[in-house]
Amino acid sequence: MTTATPRINNTQLSLNVTTKSQEQSLYQSSGAIVAAIVVGVIIIFTVVLLILKTYNRHTRVRRELQPKASKGAVPPPGGQSSQGLSQPPSVLFIPGDIHVHSR
Repeated sequence: MTTATPRINNTQLSLNVTTKSQEQSLYQSSGAIVAAIVVGVIIIFTVVLLILKTYNRHTRVRRELQPKASKGAVPPPGGQSSQGLSQPPSVLFIPGDIHVHSR
């Protein structure tokens, strides 16, 4: 007894293979697009961080090089005598290994 093998239409088979290969290429291309977007976002993030870092460095250097405005330049309110307040208060630093004798 012979069994009948079902005949597969060649056009249907080629259409099925074509559809699967188009789907596969679509998935692969969408994966490549997503990967390109992720890489682009990482590059943009890195560039922004580098720009902020250099801006911060330039701003800090500019701030350190500027002469500092003394607070004594502004006349004190209330008509107080400006004799003692014309100079900014100074801090005297004495290292711990130097002993100062009190009188």
